[in-house]
Amino acid sequence: MITDINQLDFNKRYNYADYLTWQFDDMVELIRGKVFRMSPAPSTSHQHLSGNLFSIIHQYLKGKPCQVFAAPFDVRLPLPPGQQTAEQIDTVVQPDISIICDPEKLDERGCQGAPDWIIEILSKSTAAKDLTEKYALYEHAGVREYWVAHPNEGTLLIYRLDEAGRYQLLRQTPFVKGEKAPSKVFPELEIDLDEVFGD
Repeated sequence: MITDINQLDFNKRYNYADYLTWQFDDMVELIRGKVFRMSPAPSTSHQHLSGNLFSIIHQYLKGKPCQVFAAPFDVRLPLPPGQQTAEQIDTVVQPDISIICDPEKLDERGCQGAPDWIIEILSKSTAAKDLTEKYALYEHAGVREYWVAHPNEGTLLIYRLDEAGRYQLLRQTPFVKGEKAPSKVFPELEIDLDEVFGD
């Protein structure tokens, strides 16, 4: 049993069965078997932005079958889709916000399979991972919509899966305060970015 993160071999590949046995408090993610440390505590601006987005989406989803979850919340991504056992799954991530519309994907440990919509909020320690590894991971797993918010710059990038299963930017310039961000998963939902990035 591993009780200290320093007992992990960061050059080794692990799976979800291993992950379940870890007994330390540090937050980690598994991406294709590789362990990534998460930030010990998000910044105030990160928390503010996350709280605003969660609140808006949670309010919108009342009475609808979809659910929204905030980190820490394990999302197990079988790659390729269809691998189901804990020994086969080697990817467990904790998106800042996950929206799931298929109740069959939810269990007491989180979500197994791709959420419909994921939002990541950039920080210095996670920006590279969120924009490269997680981008490729979510695209491959079939996450229909991926939003990347930058709390310090007040910008939002929106990626949507096309018919070929590849992410396309909704537009080349980021969305900013004063604009409304549209959702593909919920076409009638437009999120006012003044509310998201405001004080």
